[in-house]
Amino acid sequence: MKKIFIVTLTLLLAVMSVNAADKAQKKGTVVELKTEFGTMKILLYDDTPQHRDNFLKLVNQGFYDSLLFHRVIKEFMIQGGDPDSKNAPASKQLGAGDVGYTIPAEFVYPKYYHKKGALAAARQGDQVNPEKRSSGCQFYIVQGKKMNDAEIQQMEKILLNKAKEKRFYEIAREKNEEIKKLRIAKDQEGLRKLNDDIIAQLEKEFESKASDFKMPDEMKEVYKTIGGTPFLDNDYTVFGEVIEGLEVIDAIAAVKTRPGDRPENDIKMSIKVVK
Repeated sequence: MKKIFIVTLTLLLAVMSVNAADKAQKKGTVVELKTEFGTMKILLYDDTPQHRDNFLKLVNQGFYDSLLFHRVIKEFMIQGGDPDSKNAPASKQLGAGDVGYTIPAEFVYPKYYHKKGALAAARQGDQVNPEKRSSGCQFYIVQGKKMNDAEIQQMEKILLNKAKEKRFYEIAREKNEEIKKLRIAKDQEGLRKLNDDIIAQLEKEFESKASDFKMPDEMKEVYKTIGGTPFLDNDYTVFGEVIEGLEVIDAIAAVKTRPGDRPENDIKMSIKVVK
């Protein structure tokens, strides 16, 4: 029993040390997001200046005041910022509203990732948005869940496979004209050979890259002790984090929702700059 206590205490102190150092290195502007469930203070990162400046512009305009957290999924995230959600009737489908522009992705991984409390930009899917550009107004705050070692190892494999899939389609696009000719000729054998050649090229490129998709030890400890949604890392821009009021995320994530993940009772927000 004593040994378990010592190991646990050592791990706790290590995580506290990492978090303290992490916060000390981060600079930015703080905003205050109020809801009926409590208030969250959120640090906007200076390392993601386009997202920071756009968010502050909207906050200072009062854009977010009286908008809803229109999509809530327990152990995943709470999403808001749809301008159509203001005074929206209960029957209205939400999530498609925007401000008419998008923001270039600003990935700062592995420094910033989808731990619990991470503030990230929503966006359209890869099929229509291969550059992963962010919505000009919609955002989400991560709740996620704690992970064990096996789940983290599985997540590392998923991240590696996602990278391989992305590279596969990049190579395929480079060979687009060749693919067209083979399809026109209905050369199925040629298409199979080309597919095999692309896979062989892919495997060769990734032979020495497997370690690139291993999470840093500090990140693993955060996902194990605080939780988060690591499968979103490097796919959506994380541009801030909740520094006070993590319990508010849990309270909102626990509410009853309708089909489509909209809370049965509206959850309004207001946001102001405090620092």
